[in-house]
Amino acid sequence: MSTSSLPAPWTKHYQPGVPAEIELPTESLVGLYERSVAEGGDAVALEFFGKETTYTSLGDQISRAAEGLRGLGVKAGDRVALILPNCPQHVVAFYAVLRLGAIVVEHNPLYTARELRHLFEDHGARVVIAWDVAVAKLREQPADITLDAIVAVNLLQAFPTVKRLALSLPVKKLRQTRDRLTQPARDTISWEKLLSSPPIDPGHPRPTVDDVAVVQYTSGTTGQPKGAILTHSNLFSNARQGEAWMHGAQYRRETFYAILPMFHAFGMTLFLTYGILKQARLVLFPQFDVDMVLDAAKKHPPTVYCAVPPIYEATAKRAKERGISLRTAKYCISGAMSLPNSTVELWESVSGGLLVEGYGMTEASPVCLGNPFAASRRTGTIGVPFPSTWMKVVDPEDPTREVAQGERGELLIHGPQVFHGYWHNEVETEKTLLPGRWLRTGDIVTVDEDGFTSIVDRVKELIITGGFNVAPSEVEAVLLTHPGVRDVAVVGLPNEEVGGERVIAAITPEPGTTLTHADLRAWCKERLTGYKVPRDFYLIDELPKSMLGKVLRKQVRDDLAALSPLPH
Repeated sequence: MSTSSLPAPWTKHYQPGVPAEIELPTESLVGLYERSVAEGGDAVALEFFGKETTYTSLGDQISRAAEGLRGLGVKAGDRVALILPNCPQHVVAFYAVLRLGAIVVEHNPLYTARELRHLFEDHGARVVIAWDVAVAKLREQPADITLDAIVAVNLLQAFPTVKRLALSLPVKKLRQTRDRLTQPARDTISWEKLLSSPPIDPGHPRPTVDDVAVVQYTSGTTGQPKGAILTHSNLFSNARQGEAWMHGAQYRRETFYAILPMFHAFGMTLFLTYGILKQARLVLFPQFDVDMVLDAAKKHPPTVYCAVPPIYEATAKRAKERGISLRTAKYCISGAMSLPNSTVELWESVSGGLLVEGYGMTEASPVCLGNPFAASRRTGTIGVPFPSTWMKVVDPEDPTREVAQGERGELLIHGPQVFHGYWHNEVETEKTLLPGRWLRTGDIVTVDEDGFTSIVDRVKELIITGGFNVAPSEVEAVLLTHPGVRDVAVVGLPNEEVGGERVIAAITPEPGTTLTHADLRAWCKERLTGYKVPRDFYLIDELPKSMLGKVLRKQVRDDLAALSPLPH
């Protein structure tokens, strides 16, 4: 399957009206948002705990924030770090950075100081826009991490009045939210001060379609995250591919529930680019809370509800319990982990449309395959290539050789959404990006005669938990610093309750050492963000290894079946 075999066989399964190819963008994402601001006008762009921001107001805030950043010395090509949950300030900051021709670098606000240090050493951002709760972790960075300015964002400033907020949140939860969001941030510039700047000069240069827009970090099999270089063209193309796939979605008529984090590639494209492209109402949630989501649905119910399987499960079950209708939810795509048929049936019993599985990776901006919103969808597969997207299935040992139809092989992707390499990492770029800009996914797949693809294995040893990727070697490196750990292997085991995998550590202790679950968990939690911390720890006398000394992870997983974890 290649670009020479037109027409693509899978396009016959597209929903009627979905084109085989998109019109490639000729302008940057700045053009995308400026058009939406001009056309959207008084339509609501953002909703946050009931407080609404129109497209006109959004455009004004972006212009002022851009001028404020320019005053801090930010110029074209500079990296600006964002450390924010989903909130109105995140949307404004994203486009303000792009307006200057600078490069957005997204970060998980729950990352530890240790995790942030590696990223800042790599991308070299000197200006940061951060949730004030995360500012302390920036101050812990060593002297060689030079920061010229930290703009602190207090989320409470984006909330409606406390009286109005109390109407949508239980009192106890309100108090917890206020306490969490009002921690002081000394020696910083407030977000409000940044927005007090005048609008940027309309003539200030804008980026081009081929300029770098985002450096998005993704977990690598080496244990160190790599920064995928995504251009304005990459991200704009993927937004248009999403628009083509959700055929029938209307401008200024859709309500997107931004539950997935916008610092993650899936959430970034769904909400920051595609949602703004459609001039939709984005209902922003800083974290997933099923009752908070359903409370919002009573006022402005979702029409686009994209999430991961556990969120669909929780939302559908709770909606049934509370008697809240989700029949407005017409466009629902699940990603990041396998979608069980039971979840599909449960969700479709309460929603107003099909729940389909898609596939992507950060290096593809991120979406590249999906099941059609039509009777032709095939649950259990990741679907067919998006418009303007091509695929091959090749021998993992010789990616120049395509395998026969139906044979197992590594999935390769080609399209306008494919990234341009890793930031300052030519070695990994050459391994991942083949001649002709074919992307090696590291996923082993089979493809049926109609072009529907199923994942059967992974070349790369990433663990997918809660929709996030965890590099085993990163967790192993942390555990190996524990004085009682001699050797360790981290693997993923199926999470039968919610799908995906659980992070598990098999440990060989130092002689004479007593290790406990609580001690090991505490050690990891100090150094890793929550989803990377192993759920269980097993003690093993000796880890199985190859003749070259490489840990045999598959055998480790098999061996754990006969063992019991350390008691919690």
